[in-house]
Amino acid sequence: MGEVFLPGNHRYFGKQFMMWRQEAEMSREEVAEAVGYSAEMVRSVEQGRRACPPRMAEIADELFGARGKLKDGLSYLTREKYPARSRDFMQREAEAVAHSSYESTLIPGLLQTEAYARALLGGTWPPADDEVVERRLEVRMARQERLHRKPMLSFNFIIYEAALRCPMGGPEAHKGQLLHLIDAAKLPNVILQVLPFENAVSSALGGAMVLLEMPEYKRVAYVMGQSMSELADDPAEVNRLEQRFRRLSAQALSPNDTVRSIERMVETL
Repeated sequence: MGEVFLPGNHRYFGKQFMMWRQEAEMSREEVAEAVGYSAEMVRSVEQGRRACPPRMAEIADELFGARGKLKDGLSYLTREKYPARSRDFMQREAEAVAHSSYESTLIPGLLQTEAYARALLGGTWPPADDEVVERRLEVRMARQERLHRKPMLSFNFIIYEAALRCPMGGPEAHKGQLLHLIDAAKLPNVILQVLPFENAVSSALGGAMVLLEMPEYKRVAYVMGQSMSELADDPAEVNRLEQRFRRLSAQALSPNDTVRSIERMVETL
């Protein structure tokens, strides 16, 4: 994959940052030490590949003697809601009329509690800035409004048991997340199934996927990995993933048995 560049106003800001730095006769390494970020981060900001954190801009403005000119430039930057690799998917998800997903290691974003999501987003490596975590958390919580939209949309979630056993965020957050799943399973437009360990098939270990039904019956699929994700609209590929999803659904517990299984997990906490 090639380098990912942010919108033009970020690149313009980065150019201004570099010009102010050069006029102050400071190296990237010197700036990095002063602002508490790496020299590579400074380079990425100057090249428009990374958004400039407000704290970096504020400290650099004083370092460079920019008298507020650099710091004020932050207000003109476009803040992207989503990471570049998931932006196309989020746009398709917003237009979809039906959503089916399988998760092997995590609770689906649409079903995460705030405590679970905060622990997940705040535990990435390399670490994300607090501001980035809060922004992504806000967006993730806002996405969940789709579950309650009128007219109702259709949702079908399959979650591998491993995701339910992981106490993300600690014992209280874990218990709250399981109770939240029970509540979500009661929504009339939501089908929730758990794939237990004893029913696992090889495809259960192949990673997460989302299947979206778009208006006019077009279908797309989104497959997620550690650092790469793929949005597919080729009918043959989407059909292959739909068959895999149906296989997982057949091996998973029924919706009623799923709720009872999660209730038993809660009782043991």
